[in-house]
Amino acid sequence: MTDKSKDLAALYLTEHERLERQIRRRVGCRNIASDLVQDIFLRLWEKAIEWKGDSAAYLTRCARNAAIDHLRAEKTKADYLQGVLPEHYTEEVESPQDIVSAQQNIHHIDEILAALPQKTRHIFLLNRVHGRSFSEIAAVMGISSRAVAKHMARAVAACEARIGGEHDDTD
Repeated sequence: MTDKSKDLAALYLTEHERLERQIRRRVGCRNIASDLVQDIFLRLWEKAIEWKGDSAAYLTRCARNAAIDHLRAEKTKADYLQGVLPEHYTEEVESPQDIVSAQQNIHHIDEILAALPQKTRHIFLLNRVHGRSFSEIAAVMGISSRAVAKHMARAVAACEARIGGEHDDTD
């Protein structure tokens, strides 16, 4: 055991109880205080080359800082957990009625799209589902961008007419 190791071991034996009491007064827990004192001495051991040995004031400051750091971390955790409610991290479960309604809407959209001419439907799906621009669709299909715009206008108008007409019947 080197002289520095012996000095540090002797320092731990003489100071750890005082430091634990000091930290325990701040954090209110003996186990946490003991862990923080061990962390202080571990850091001191890692920096043993820099350590000069004038320890009482330095260790008191280390203990104070360790307690403050611990309390800040606990407050941050508590603040975070207080803001997180179960509904923030659980996925919303759809009711059976919502599922049936969604399936009916999908079926209804399929019917509307099936009623469109094949070329118009294909252009509409390329744009709205696959996110292709008019110029990309025109290049793939060998037509002008203006023709793509006309097909899109027809598709949107047909969808609005079907959806709008059905809503008027139900009102």
